[in-house]
Amino acid sequence: MNYENILVQQENGIATITINRPKKLNALNRDTIQELHDAFEALDTDSDAKVIVLTGSGEKAFVAGADISEFAHFSVDEGGKLAAKGQELLFDFVQNLGTPVIAAVNGFALGGGLELAMAAHFRIASDNAKMGLPEVSLGVIPGYGGTQRLPQLVGKGKAMEMVMTAGMIGAEEAQQCGLVNHVTTQDELLPLAYKLASKIMRNSLVAIRGAIKAVNANYEAGVNGYETEITEFGNCFGTEDFKEGTTAFLEKRKADFPGK
Repeated sequence: MNYENILVQQENGIATITINRPKKLNALNRDTIQELHDAFEALDTDSDAKVIVLTGSGEKAFVAGADISEFAHFSVDEGGKLAAKGQELLFDFVQNLGTPVIAAVNGFALGGGLELAMAAHFRIASDNAKMGLPEVSLGVIPGYGGTQRLPQLVGKGKAMEMVMTAGMIGAEEAQQCGLVNHVTTQDELLPLAYKLASKIMRNSLVAIRGAIKAVNANYEAGVNGYETEITEFGNCFGTEDFKEGTTAFLEKRKADFPGK
């Protein structure tokens, strides 16, 4: 599939999606959001794509935010629909994707960019990264899940401070408060992402898909995460991966998971 705003590459089971609008600091517009959805959807059904790494082109930005020019004139109804469609099409979609997604944050991740990174299953960052939700400085609030995911990751107090001050935090502070898992140099960012992806691929991707459902269930209103865990745990017993994993353990050898 051909894309205008993103690049997709695959090698050794790892797919890399690069948001490629460097002149706009990789800002998210409607077309880019749609292309990202299409790419994630295609890769999630591609048996050759075991892990997805998401990053931005250039050295300045992961995603510097949403493309404000697209919605500056919107009405109340249009603004609500913008948030609803974006959440469904991309941000919630990525969070609930069965294929593991690692966000490799290079440079600025602001507004919708940070919201996209937070939708990934976990994040790593370059040491020059800057993260924040500056929406209130524009007279609006985060609309792509930022008010929900940021408190889940860093706690209510820290999230309130970040949202209300519209300030940015650096990579080290982001790691200290749990927003990112690892910080490294920009040159080592993608190699680290691929190293982590390789570690993930050694395990049962069928089990990981179930684990993603179970972990996410804890944050869904009206859903009992423990019940989801029980269901997904039970489902594992009917998979070829479970048979291979337990057999390999008993035979004291490395498992070779078929992914079924």
